[in-house]
Amino acid sequence: MVMNDTLALVLAGIAGGALGIFFFGGLWWTVRKTLASGRPALWVFGSLLLRMGVTLVGFYWVSGGDWQRMLACLVGFVVARQLVKQLTRVPEIDPMHPSQEASHAP
Repeated sequence: MVMNDTLALVLAGIAGGALGIFFFGGLWWTVRKTLASGRPALWVFGSLLLRMGVTLVGFYWVSGGDWQRMLACLVGFVVARQLVKQLTRVPEIDPMHPSQEASHAP
């Protein structure tokens, strides 16, 4: 019985990670899309409703009323947040070491 519980928690964590990738990846995509949109508020609001709806239903379905699976799902969600944050990071420019510029015309 312990093996089934452990497997359920691992699967709940994986599902939480998938939900997190969907939620935060969708947020990143929405922000990029709104920059070129004529109706940014519509994109942001529509994306929020879709992402939040899918995520809440996913958490409800994955947990099945069990707080331990809910917690495992939440852990996977937070880990996915960190992963998406790392993958979508814009490289910082170090002001102490400016990029090499050509000193002559090509």
